[in-house]
Amino acid sequence: MPSIWHSYINGLLVSAGLIMAIGAQNAFILAQGLRREHHISAALICMSCDAILIMAGTFGLAALLQSHPLAMEITRWAGVGFLSLYALQALRRALSPQVMSAGEQPKRSHRAVLLSTLAVTLLNPHVYLDTMVLIGSVGAQNPLPLIFALGAASASILWFSLLALGSAKLAPMLSRPVTWRCIDLAVAAMMLAVAWSLARPALQTA
Repeated sequence: MPSIWHSYINGLLVSAGLIMAIGAQNAFILAQGLRREHHISAALICMSCDAILIMAGTFGLAALLQSHPLAMEITRWAGVGFLSLYALQALRRALSPQVMSAGEQPKRSHRAVLLSTLAVTLLNPHVYLDTMVLIGSVGAQNPLPLIFALGAASASILWFSLLALGSAKLAPMLSRPVTWRCIDLAVAAMMLAVAWSLARPALQTA
């Protein structure tokens, strides 16, 4: 009989290796946590989306998605557009002559943060590649696919909890304007790098 814990740990490790890589989601949650701007809600959205996509990939949608390249192309260019826009906004904040500290920055509404989180998550093809295609493909071959998927979803819950809560704890130590300029520059660079990594394969084959 296959070991439940073996399948769970396999799912946890496979997912952790992919989710912990620095990407658009992580940069976004880190920035929200540092600003203490609805960071818990943003992290919960990332966890929920990851769990749903992992389950969907493990139980069949990975193969379906791979057989419809047009859907991936539409998502690809929507993601490039959104990530580029978000990067430009961060760059504008960083280069502004009046850079404010975390406590002085105008807070966005809860709705605005949630919509931005959904966009960063669902308009990023890397999320589908990691959760549905890679994790889903491995999970589908596991003797206990449900347990594997639960382990993979647990990695997402642990990581985004740590990222959101940990960054919020660091916020008081990172209140200087120059620190926020550096953070915004780093976020802009990360978003542009991810956007380019999405666009490059399509441009090279054009």
